[in-house]
Amino acid sequence: MQVTETLNDGLKRGYAITVTAAELDAKVNEKLVEAQPEVEMKGFRKGKVPMALLKKQFGQRLMGEAMQESIDGAMSDHFEASGDRPAMQPEVKMTNEDWKEGDDVNVEMSYEALPDIPEVDLSGITLERLVVKADDAAIDETLTSLAENAQDFSSRKKGNKAIDGDQVVMDFVGKVDGEAFEGGSAEDYPLVLGSNSFIPGFEEQLVGSKAGEEKDVTVSFPEDYQAEHLAGKEAVFSCTIKDVKKPVAAEIDDELAKKYGAEDLDGLKTRISEQLEGEYSGAARAVMKRALLDQLDNIVSFDLPPSLVDAEAKQIAHQLWHEDNPEVEGHDHPEIETTDEHKELAERRVRLGLLLAELGQKAEVEVTDAEMSQAIMQQARQYPGQERQFFEFVQQNQQMQQQLRAPLFEDKVVDHIVENASVTDKDVSKDDLQKAVEALEDDDS
Repeated sequence: MQVTETLNDGLKRGYAITVTAAELDAKVNEKLVEAQPEVEMKGFRKGKVPMALLKKQFGQRLMGEAMQESIDGAMSDHFEASGDRPAMQPEVKMTNEDWKEGDDVNVEMSYEALPDIPEVDLSGITLERLVVKADDAAIDETLTSLAENAQDFSSRKKGNKAIDGDQVVMDFVGKVDGEAFEGGSAEDYPLVLGSNSFIPGFEEQLVGSKAGEEKDVTVSFPEDYQAEHLAGKEAVFSCTIKDVKKPVAAEIDDELAKKYGAEDLDGLKTRISEQLEGEYSGAARAVMKRALLDQLDNIVSFDLPPSLVDAEAKQIAHQLWHEDNPEVEGHDHPEIETTDEHKELAERRVRLGLLLAELGQKAEVEVTDAEMSQAIMQQARQYPGQERQFFEFVQQNQQMQQQLRAPLFEDKVVDHIVENASVTDKDVSKDDLQKAVEALEDDDS
């Protein structure tokens, strides 16, 4: 077998591979010898079919297998010997299309090699980690929000009119064409005005109502209403208002804390503090990660495989186009042209992706099965009731597994770099952290 270099331009590589007819014939014979003991044929005992007859019967079919195995073997040997790592699947084509049995096989292989990644002195990287403590004001703000969510309602003074946000307790009977319909009646029903839990237009007509009042509410069911016999039809609801109640926030005390699973108010405050500082820490990590990637992008330079950059630029352009055209859900749209801006962003992503992959490999960073399972379960929660089906789908889909593994791997590599870098903590306010996060979002837009 002969492998001859035909192209070596930057990262582009080309090779001519020749598999001789003798090598192919030997490989076919090897396969026949291996299969002979199990072959049965009329007129011969099992394992006693003559080699010449086997070759006549199965040789042509085995020739294709031998050809593919020889080419695959030559490629594997080449990559092992050269140390090249193809950026994408190599392009392989047979050049002697008029090939017939007894001829050599001539193949051209071309690919773009992944570049050599320069060493990075991680100790020379300097980072600033923003630190925000959960102050009393932030804790009190969260407590107030929790109290509002745990609100109750108390009756307004007799004669007071209902306003948006009030709870109206009522009996009602709904009729279409003068006939009551199933599910259209209730007694002592508590409806919060402005909750949009009833048919559009219903709640607005009860604003201004008073306890003891009877009121007819006329609405039309939406055209796409789930009950087809009511869809698009006008209905009149005869309502008897029994009480009008105003919202009252829960008291911030031990009882509120128990509603949220804490033993007492101090315990709830501690939990809120930990939760807030966890959120602050996550936001601060995102800010520091961007600063780290910016530094790496500035200090490391190497050639990039054009195919990877082009593929990434197309993906970026496609994603941004769909963000600008959210009404288009599928891919039935005109071809999207990539711009210099897309290419510039693609170059950064490819460069950093290759660099982080190299650093992770050298540091022997791995994503554990437990980490993968946790990531899959987090994704599965987005599909209530279908968690098991989603889990099984991911287990059978290598591409989906890679999509979930990639960010986990990247985060672990970032953690590795941070551990070896020079990191200084800086105490800042919540507002300062928010501004830093907003700056990240502005850069992404």
